[in-house]
Amino acid sequence: MVKIARIGVDTSKSVFQLHGVDEVEQVVLRRKLRRQDVLKFFAKLEPTMVGLEACGGAHYWARELRKLGHTVVLVPPQYVKAYVARGKNDMADAEAICEAMSRPRVQRRFVPVKTAAQSADQMLVGTREMLIRRRTQLSNTIRGYAAEFGLVAPKGLGRIKLLLTRIAVDDSLPSLAKDLFAALGQELAELGQRIAMIEVRLMAWYRGNELSRRLAEVPTIGPIGACLLPIKITDPRAFRSGRMCAAWIGLTAKDHSTAGKQKLGGITRAGDETLRSVLVAGATAYIRQVRCGRTTPSPWLADLLKRKPPKLAAVALANKTARIAWKLMISGECYHPAAAAEAREGRGAARREGSAPLPSLHPAPMSNGDGTMTAA
Repeated sequence: MVKIARIGVDTSKSVFQLHGVDEVEQVVLRRKLRRQDVLKFFAKLEPTMVGLEACGGAHYWARELRKLGHTVVLVPPQYVKAYVARGKNDMADAEAICEAMSRPRVQRRFVPVKTAAQSADQMLVGTREMLIRRRTQLSNTIRGYAAEFGLVAPKGLGRIKLLLTRIAVDDSLPSLAKDLFAALGQELAELGQRIAMIEVRLMAWYRGNELSRRLAEVPTIGPIGACLLPIKITDPRAFRSGRMCAAWIGLTAKDHSTAGKQKLGGITRAGDETLRSVLVAGATAYIRQVRCGRTTPSPWLADLLKRKPPKLAAVALANKTARIAWKLMISGECYHPAAAAEAREGRGAARREGSAPLPSLHPAPMSNGDGTMTAA
């Protein structure tokens, strides 16, 4: 029997397309399987390398195929697309996956396979995010319909309850409208209770996770961010550096440099939107405390706030926070601002003496478009 070197699998809801090659890159397998036949087929094969396009369902199949002794890798879809020869069908996609998984550039970007527990953790934060979006949508719906009857309220979720009370006692509104507003208000109250229950579970997860408690010691990271970082970044060692981690989150500048001229734009927004927004919100809150005089910023942040707008400074600070968090995640260390300051002083002395710099929890210098980011 011909030995299969690797197999690319294009998954779907019910039909799976397989494309396998041997050690000399000759095609030895082209097969279409129904969902219920996939594990039976792979159970009969000798252990080999199997590649799947990274998606939600791919993690389940990766876990099941690993139980059968196969080596499973998840390839990001954006790196598979370049290897699709012509047209778009399941057979071409499976062949592209098989080709992409063999390339060194793609191998450095394989997606870590999540365990069932990690998938459940991500479901927890995803459910919270979905409920919050629904609450915002519902509150905006109430405001919009109320404005059609000449009733408006100030910003804030806390104002919606007062608005609904005014609607209930307003005799000029049609009874149909008042009934519908009451139904919307009841759904909004139920959403608030569900979100509160989810956040209780999330805070319990935070208190029971040692890494989350260490991350929360960073001034710009709160309990939600301390939960999201280890949940979203399941394998921090997959990143070669803190800069790569920040780039995955989408906090690094777009690069349009050419002909020896460096031209950087805004942030790429290439990674996880929820994690990025939480880090930027934490940095914005910290900068607000600095501008109110409630905390003392680092010399780097103080200088940046003098030269750049607060929003740009918040993104730069979020980038730095991501790098610090990555260092804490891979090293097992705690955040010590005093030790970081000593490291900065030692690094300056080492540079003056021409020797190697001392290590620091703070990230290496990096340009962020409009402003130059240096170690804090």
